[in-house]
Amino acid sequence: MKGKPLLPTLRTKKRYVVYEVISEKEIEHNNVVRAIVASFKECFGIFGLGKAGITDMRIYNRKTKRAILKINHKYVDNLRAAFAMIKEIDNQKAIVHTIGISGILRKTKVKYMS
Repeated sequence: MKGKPLLPTLRTKKRYVVYEVISEKEIEHNNVVRAIVASFKECFGIFGLGKAGITDMRIYNRKTKRAILKINHKYVDNLRAAFAMIKEIDNQKAIVHTIGISGILRKTKVKYMS
């Protein structure tokens, strides 16, 4: 038996963040996501990480090294701060920075992933 769905006003608002990884060698996408989550956890703790609800959308462009994360709208600035704390991934120097933020996944794909 299914319960009633949440009203739109009670749902958490989300944002889609497109980020780019700059490194000398190619780094696996899974390792990048792990580094982002670890950096966020180190900066804001496990409760902050839980409230942010970071989700990897599994949309990754190898050519441009861009990918999309979904996060609670209140924690976008915290995520950008966590990006700034990442200095290396898999013992390689790497920089992660934000390309764009949107509230609609389709718009995010069209505008930032091409």
